[in-house]
Amino acid sequence: MNSTTREHRWTIIDSQDAGIVARLSREINVPEPIARVLVHRGIDDYDKAKAYFRPSLELLHDPFLLGGMEKAVTRIVEALEAGERFLVFGDYDVDGTNGAAMLYLFLKEAGAVVEYYIPDRIREGYGISRVGIDQAKADGVKIFLAVDCGITAVEQVEYARNLGLDVIICDHHETGSVLPPGYAVLDPITPNDPYPFKSLSGCGVGFKLVQGLARRLGREKDVLKYLDFVTLASTADIVPLVDENRVMCKIGLELINSSPRPGIKALIESAGMKVGGITTGQIVFVLAPRINAVGRLGDAMRAVRLLTSTDPAEAIEMAQVLEEENRNRRKIDEDTFAEAQRLADDYAETASDSAIVLHQEHWHPGVVGIVASRMVEKYYKPSIMMSTVDGVAKGSARSVSGFDVYQALKRCEDKIIQFGGHKYAAGLTVELSRLDEFRDAFKKAVGELMTEDLKTPEIRIDVEITLADLTPRFIRILREFAPFGPGNNRPTFIARGLDVMGTPRIVGKNHLRFKVRQNGAAFDAIGFGLGHMLRHVQGERKNLACVFTVEENDWAPPGGTRPQDPPSQLKIKDLR
Repeated sequence: MNSTTREHRWTIIDSQDAGIVARLSREINVPEPIARVLVHRGIDDYDKAKAYFRPSLELLHDPFLLGGMEKAVTRIVEALEAGERFLVFGDYDVDGTNGAAMLYLFLKEAGAVVEYYIPDRIREGYGISRVGIDQAKADGVKIFLAVDCGITAVEQVEYARNLGLDVIICDHHETGSVLPPGYAVLDPITPNDPYPFKSLSGCGVGFKLVQGLARRLGREKDVLKYLDFVTLASTADIVPLVDENRVMCKIGLELINSSPRPGIKALIESAGMKVGGITTGQIVFVLAPRINAVGRLGDAMRAVRLLTSTDPAEAIEMAQVLEEENRNRRKIDEDTFAEAQRLADDYAETASDSAIVLHQEHWHPGVVGIVASRMVEKYYKPSIMMSTVDGVAKGSARSVSGFDVYQALKRCEDKIIQFGGHKYAAGLTVELSRLDEFRDAFKKAVGELMTEDLKTPEIRIDVEITLADLTPRFIRILREFAPFGPGNNRPTFIARGLDVMGTPRIVGKNHLRFKVRQNGAAFDAIGFGLGHMLRHVQGERKNLACVFTVEENDWAPPGGTRPQDPPSQLKIKDLR
């Protein structure tokens, strides 16, 4: 079933205690619908609201609460004093490259002899590689610092240890049955770890190490400037933007928009955007794909080179390389997606099957993850896309909202060479001769774990309002909810009894644009990808129910300029 015709479940979040909502509304002087949204997010008193709307570094947790931190900091400080060599080893995605760039720059500024290394996705695969370890040994490295990888690399860490390297791991992925024998392992989700916040990105865990080191080195005031890296990583890695992630991203976004470092500024401008108005959405859909593209199609060290560049001219040159690789990636991505859809339809993978599992040996390993995400979007089933690398099937799994694909893989781990990841995304390797066996086992596991309600995408609605509620002040307060992301999405509203005005039309790539009115209040509305709903709003349509978020309409016609203070519009999620 194509996503464009899929029904959604509308769930209005259970109304909280009306007394709490009314009290919060009075205490912080906001309209009741806004107070209701805040209470849904666990913000039910003045102090929590102050922390939410005015986040500051004081709200970050003590880095030394993280298991292994004391040991890691002590060893690194010793190494700095002794002049020992460091290697920062990062994963090839946005999280790993930003984590590597941040740790590299911090250590360099602390006087370390330090290099960085990102493995080649195709030749070395995911995680700590023997090639990287051998390189470190040859270069006389003593401290091997892994970021956004390493938590399942038991054999590789043992190998590094036997070569005399002290391995310190900063990771946020699920652990295996045993932890790697690193000198220190920092991962808030390791069993029994006392750290109070479990949803950091890999770069976020790296930042806690930076915080710990800065405190020990008397450089605490310096840590703020690294939050741009944490913001790019956390936003791109789709971690929940709550608790300290929200604090770090709010401050980091302000950095990116006020004084971006040369590499980030060049990246923004080469993508055709302007510094000053960068949002989390633009990071996810515009900047992150460009950083990822160089690792998907070749050498991800180029991303770290851009991110750490101090020379604006060099940064512009490097940003152009990322731009070009992203264009190439898009073309490969489109071709692969088209072929994957044909295969899914041919194999009836989309009818009664609980999941989609596809393999083609010629698919580019760098795009199978993206295409798996697009298959989930189109067919709304957990999807695995695999290609052949070094005689085995390697690929990526992506999941639908609410379904834990990692647990489904765990159920068939006896048919997998290796796998790793988290609830919504994982990487895996399977023997070619066991692909059919694995496919059947995975579909069976998904069928057993998938509940009926997870098969239909849900739209969660914060509160019902009228269009008259959307005053300029109401909309200004909504903007303060940013940065938006998982766990802190834009507030979603429902309004009923709307009349359609004027002539609705299709714009761009199948987007539905129309105007709605209710008792004298009128708003422009746009439904991205909802062109198939045109018939629902044509003619004398009255009594429409719309589910929407409120966003700025900063679109400008070709050659035109965007308004300085853009008017608001309703971004339609669904209508009936």
